[in-house]
Amino acid sequence: MTTGAALIIAAAACITDVHSRRIPNWLTFGAAAAAFAFHFAEAGQAGAQQAAAGWVTGLFLFMPLFLLGGMGAGDVKLLAALGAWLGPGAAFWLAIYGSMSGGVLAVIVALRHNYLATAVRNLGLLGRFWWLSGPRQMPSLTLERGTGPRLAYAVPLFLGTVITIWLR
Repeated sequence: MTTGAALIIAAAACITDVHSRRIPNWLTFGAAAAAFAFHFAEAGQAGAQQAAAGWVTGLFLFMPLFLLGGMGAGDVKLLAALGAWLGPGAAFWLAIYGSMSGGVLAVIVALRHNYLATAVRNLGLLGRFWWLSGPRQMPSLTLERGTGPRLAYAVPLFLGTVITIWLR
């Protein structure tokens, strides 16, 4: 049941993210609330604590990327909601496999838009900026101000969900 719910939530997020470039709060918060209710009904307080641990793990794994301006809040909330369904260990692996999928898809999108050389140059600029000033937002390279092609990150999170479930 939990894996099916996670797959449905991740697929729904893909549809909304690809269509509107947003993952709505009703989906992320609704999915998290449903996970808490389901796990509480299945295992009582221990189930709710496991869901909370998965939610917090998902939230904290992607929060730094959001704070640095490289990821949208919906992506963070989606990982947290999926973590609530699958648990903290799965949230960790989902973040790893989702990030790996995101890297591959980012290269494909950059190649498709003839942007790969610019993306690599921007990564070098960001690395030097962080070396000199520490990790913080580089305004010209944030999602808000950046001009590069966008990746609907729910897609790699869906792929990460599939891989995580498959390897369980």
